Amino acid sequence: MDFTFTEEQQAAVEAAKAIFSDVAPDTVPSPALTPGAVSEDLDRPLWSRLAAADLLGMVVSPEHGGAGLDPVALCLVLRESARVLARVPLLETSAVAMTVERYAPRHTAAELLPRVSRGELVLTAASQGRTGHDPAERAVTARRDGTTWILDGLQTAVPWAHGADLVAVPAHTPEGRTVLALLPRTHDGLVLAAQYSTNGELLAELRLDAVRLDDTHLIDADGAWEWLRALLTTGTCALALGLGEAVLTMTSQYTGKREQFGHPVATFQAVAVQTADRYIDLRAMEATLWQAAWRLSSASEGALPAAGDIAVAKIWASEGVRRVVQTAQHLHGGFGADTDYPLHRYHAWAKHLELSLGPAAAHEEALGDLLAAHPLG
Repeated sequence: MDFTFTEEQQAAVEAAKAIFSDVAPDTVPSPALTPGAVSEDLDRPLWSRLAAADLLGMVVSPEHGGAGLDPVALCLVLRESARVLARVPLLETSAVAMTVERYAPRHTAAELLPRVSRGELVLTAASQGRTGHDPAERAVTARRDGTTWILDGLQTAVPWAHGADLVAVPAHTPEGRTVLALLPRTHDGLVLAAQYSTNGELLAELRLDAVRLDDTHLIDADGAWEWLRALLTTGTCALALGLGEAVLTMTSQYTGKREQFGHPVATFQAVAVQTADRYIDLRAMEATLWQAAWRLSSASEGALPAAGDIAVAKIWASEGVRRVVQTAQHLHGGFGADTDYPLHRYHAWAKHLELSLGPAAAHEEALGDLLAAHPLG
């Protein structure tokens, strides 16, 4: 096996590092001190720089102005974005764009994807359902009425929806199929209510009341929602990994300078053991992430469907990132709770990522169902 990243993937990482090197996690008010959202919009200047560096179209095919890279490259760039808590819907836009290219009618892809590559369109996805625990595709109904579709229902905790141009909304038909609606943010019958995440970012509750869409704004192809959900889940694991690595680096720097009894606390055995355990967590998060991303990129067969590898990656991401930030807070002592120090922001973002697309327990249940359906001979 060759675990080396390709030249194109490494080039994407280098471009991302150059862009994110100027991003500071403290550019918005602290979520601990802000009763509402820390900001009403995404980081538009950063979004423009990502577009100028061709990173918004990296997973779009050259036919539509992109680089045609795969989910592994996307995860590599997302990992870098999470190190600085970049406030941009890079995951959501890229995942929806890949789904549009793979499953939408050709004329829909030709209309949307070049604008995504140029940074003119911001995309997001409704993936949490009504409560964050039920399947997202069951939260909205879609039925035919002549030449149009009528959508009714509710989706909660939709990230970046207030600043997005299109929201990908899964819905179920009376026949039991799942379709994917590409819903404009401003549309008759659609109401966006403000919600707030643990990291202080503005989310949206989408209320759909007899929303009418034509076929050009709806993907009616088997597997479209499953593919989008797989991309979103795997990308969330990449974000958790990047955040966890930044936090462990921050912790090692602090404990290397902080002294007690005339010695750096990093030299104490109890501190060294805890940080070593968290390093092991990060390496497990990394290994399971690349396994999941590789399955998506290569469509390789395995003992279980790719959903099994994705579930394992999300279990490690959710549990691992929680343990990393908890240990960091403990080893920083009171300094970790100082709102002038960025660690509390990473803790808030970690909790958001831990629960996004389902906590570890939900993916353990999904993995159990897969094992039951595909006995390992």
